[in-house]
Amino acid sequence: MPEIAPTSTDIIITKKQWGAFYGTDLELQLRRRGINTIVLCGITTDFGVESTARFAYEYGFQQIFAEDAMASRSKEQHNAAVNFIFKRIGRVRNTNEILKALK
Repeated sequence: MPEIAPTSTDIIITKKQWGAFYGTDLELQLRRRGINTIVLCGITTDFGVESTARFAYEYGFQQIFAEDAMASRSKEQHNAAVNFIFKRIGRVRNTNEILKALK
């Protein structure tokens, strides 16, 4: 969609595996900018999002999970990642709560 296309000042990180940190310079780009809190969402809750979240936790980032902006192959798989992983390593919120907090 044109409304969300990258601009000339955006930094593009191309994932090579399930997680966004593995094999990329994402950590370096975040640290250079003094960013220590990230908001995670994505296509596959229990693969891509969870893999990224585990790396982020190990690297010491604070995490906020947009629970309603991710999905999995089943509700059970989604809920397992959210309830057993994400709630232990970050804060789980919905997108409205996150957007309201950013104002």
